[in-house]
Amino acid sequence: MTEQKKEFRRLGLFSSGGDAPGMNAAIRAVVRTSSFYGLHIYGIYRGFEGMIDGQIERLDKGHVANIIQRGGTVLKTARSERFRTPEGRKAAYDSLMVHDIDGLVAIGGNGTFTGAKIFYEEYGIPIIGVPGTIDNDLYGTDYTIGFDTAVNTAIEAVDKIRDTAEAHNRLFFVEVMGRDTGYIALNTGIGSGAGAILIPESKVDVEELIKHLEKTAKRQKLFSLVIVAEGNENGNAQTLANEIKSRWPEYDPKVTIIGHMQRGGAPSALDRLIASRMGYKAVEALLAGHYNQMVGIQNNEIVLVPFDDAIHKTKSIDQDLLRMAEILSL
Repeated sequence: MTEQKKEFRRLGLFSSGGDAPGMNAAIRAVVRTSSFYGLHIYGIYRGFEGMIDGQIERLDKGHVANIIQRGGTVLKTARSERFRTPEGRKAAYDSLMVHDIDGLVAIGGNGTFTGAKIFYEEYGIPIIGVPGTIDNDLYGTDYTIGFDTAVNTAIEAVDKIRDTAEAHNRLFFVEVMGRDTGYIALNTGIGSGAGAILIPESKVDVEELIKHLEKTAKRQKLFSLVIVAEGNENGNAQTLANEIKSRWPEYDPKVTIIGHMQRGGAPSALDRLIASRMGYKAVEALLAGHYNQMVGIQNNEIVLVPFDDAIHKTKSIDQDLLRMAEILSL
């Protein structure tokens, strides 16, 4: 929504929730854009938790030199149970007032924006969100910061696993992150040429999986890679491997869980570019009077999406990608 324009003097900036490669590029963009417009910018360490505790300090362009290539977030991050309470949010507001902060840029995902929306409604401090989450599950944006790097990390790992799978004629179940969504799994599976992809958005029972693997076996392809999203309804990679083993003894399925290495590492070129564009736009959006919204990217264009939509609307998996993945795996 566009509110009556406010004259800003001091902006607060924080990252919250899970870290994602590219967050530092967004931080750099926010600080340097704020400096260009003559604003004072304050870094809030450890997200809402640090806001409550008053862990706030002035930033300048020197603080963000040489960070664009670094993973993680120089402002640190945390999840805050205290911010879920009215008392915690009051303490956070009081901390901001000590520094005369009159606007906020929040980098994070669904939980971060939920907290930001409530905070805006209760205290009226203008807030703009920058989507930083490897899951890529926020409605209103084609990409979130960190997703591309996470997929590249997973594909690199799968490529190495493929060498062992082929050498030993084995079935490998590879579990990737993504909580309740399958964006990382789907893109990793397509990019690595996996034999099957199991994601929460497309339920596949074990019988269907076995039939699919039998089709590939008829081509004398004696090894196969199955990419499993951690939130898959049929169970995690280990559960599925155990079930396959019990019902198909001739296979000796192995399991690899890539885990948190998908969150780390230097951000890809795409993540650096997206993060820089979003951080820059976040400051300009605030100055233009756009509050309580998330910066997104759709068809390579920067857009603004209300927090309420980003939080509550569902981002749909591309069904054509799913169909293509199945066809290419045969």
